[in-house]
Amino acid sequence: MAKARTATITDVARLAGVSRAAVSKVIRDAYGVSPAMRERVNGAIEQLGYRPHVAARAMRGASYTLGIELPHNISNPFFAKVLDGAMDALEGTPYQLILAPVGTGSDHGARALEALVDRQVDGIVAISPLVLPSWLERLAARTPVVMLGRHDHSVAYDTVTGDDTTGAHLVMEHIAGLGHRRIAHLTRNEETTRPSTGNPHAVRLEEYLAYMREAGLAERIRVARTGPSQEAARRDTLALLREGRPTAVFAGNDELALGAMHALSDLGISPAETSVAGYDNVEIAGHPAISLTSVDQDGVLMGRQAVRLLLERIEGRTEVTHFRVEPSLRIRSSTRPAPPDPAT
Repeated sequence: MAKARTATITDVARLAGVSRAAVSKVIRDAYGVSPAMRERVNGAIEQLGYRPHVAARAMRGASYTLGIELPHNISNPFFAKVLDGAMDALEGTPYQLILAPVGTGSDHGARALEALVDRQVDGIVAISPLVLPSWLERLAARTPVVMLGRHDHSVAYDTVTGDDTTGAHLVMEHIAGLGHRRIAHLTRNEETTRPSTGNPHAVRLEEYLAYMREAGLAERIRVARTGPSQEAARRDTLALLREGRPTAVFAGNDELALGAMHALSDLGISPAETSVAGYDNVEIAGHPAISLTSVDQDGVLMGRQAVRLLLERIEGRTEVTHFRVEPSLRIRSSTRPAPPDPAT
């Protein structure tokens, strides 16, 4: 008896009345697929018993390119440290990097990842705070993926994160140890800091809130939200200060901390009056003119490890790995003992 012919993507496209590209988009759960098209294509896939060929990548051959998807604020110097580590891990290999910055819309992370897949990269390092884990799982079933920075309980893709709970606790413990009680937290928008996202900003916010409550300071919780840039942080810190000056500001990362320091400088407020601490320990944080207290989570190590894990995936490893970097606090002169509190 002749062996039945295996259905192809062309067969699916013909039965569904769409193009091969449209079938590929449905299989990849790509952006912009209408519900009607998805229903037709999935119906054809089920009827034909089509299964995407898991060896397709091997058949077309390696492209020797890796994609890195970055948030749209690529001016953040922490990402430069990540890229330094990634390049270090690729030293002596035939691989090259392709960068895909993300737009500002909530769906742009998925679109940037799709663009990398369309360029047939061999694997992807994603720094994407808002892409759904379920969508990433489907993507990782076809293209090796390492998620950097987000605390996902993934199955098909690896993660590289800092221990953001410990890092935020180190900041709060340090600030409170200096006698501060009126501590504000400068962080990103509510979408970015939803607990379900696993975003570092969300974890740091949760630890700030938990520490303030456990320290009996729940009535003094102040959360100020801002955009990703220093200028946005400067403007929103000015608004925060108009509503009553905190004695300390814990910023969700160094970009926000530098914006907060700019706002304080604009008003002639010194670190002795309002302390500022950040997160990431970017290079400028250690400059004597800045001297920003910050959590070091070793961005170079994170970038290096993300690429190493990705290369292991490309070589065939299937077991999931969740790599975590232990943070340390670099104490500098931007945090000082609290001034006398008139409310006590």
